[in-house]
Order: sequence, then C-alpha cells, then structure tokens
Amino acid sequence: MRAVFIFFIFGFGILSAQKTMQWSEGHTSPPASLDDVSWIAGHWQGEAFGGLAEEIWSPPLGGSMMFVFKLVNNDKISFYEVGHIQEIDNSLILQLKHFHGNLHGWEEKDETVDFKLIKIEGATAFFEGFTIEKINEDEINMHVLIGGENKAEEVTFAYVRVE
Repeated sequence: MRAVFIFFIFGFGILSAQKTMQWSEGHTSPPASLDDVSWIAGHWQGEAFGGLAEEIWSPPLGGSMMFVFKLVNNDKISFYEVGHIQEIDNSLILQLKHFHGNLHGWEEKDETVDFKLIKIEGATAFFEGFTIEKINEDEINMHVLIGGENKAEEVTFAYVRVE
C-alpha cells in the first residue's frame, strides 16, 4: 500500500501558504551556495505525524549537503527519506527520495522529488513548497507543503539539535 504523503506542487504564480512559497512561471533560482545554508548541518529531532522525526544533515562537501530522515511511530519506522541540497547552475536545489520502512522506494528508480530554490532571506531558505528556517543555533523549523490532488496543507517539523 502506497503511503499518503504525496507532495503537491502548484505550478502557476508564486503562491504562499503561511511559511512555504511556490514557483512562478518564468522565475529563475537566485545565485546561492551551500555556504548560505550550511547552518542546517547537524542532528535534529522533533515530533511529527504522531511520532518522532529525525534528520541528520552533513556539512557541505563535494557540492552537496546530504541528509537522511526517518519517522518512527509506535517504535516502528513509518518511512525514510534520503536526499541532498546540491549546488547546480550557481544556485541550489533540494532533492529527495522516499522509502518505506523496508527500504522499498516510493518514487521510480530514476525519479526524485525536487524543490527549486526560490530565495534565501536571512537564515531562511525558501525552496518550492519546502522552507527551512533557523530559529537559533539549536532549533530549526522545516515547513513542507504536503497533500494530494484536491488538498494541500503545510506541515511544520519543529526540530531541536541532538548533541
């Protein structure tokens, strides 16, 4: 059974929920480098979807910052994500793949879920439908637009640094 966490991205105009933005036709990603988002690196945990969410982000190396994510509900893995923020064409893109708890992929073998950079404003990176916001050295929020064909909702992952 395929999980119901499907990213729904609107393709017309820069729309915004409370914390996320959408791509505008004709928009281009601004110049940016991994140095602009290096503060994301670390081990983060928080509550989400009735369970415990965990993300581990590497520091910039080789033109990318890789990450792994897992969601644990009732002491069982609900799903994983593996991805990166990568420098491409003098800007950034966030790409990821989802996996069930048994590591069977959600996306096709050569497909990724891509979030183009819209802008970086201070310590907040706005990707298409995915915003990463630094609260302080030990707290970050990730706001993600999640939904299906008829309804999309913004979900916030409030993380604290794990030492």
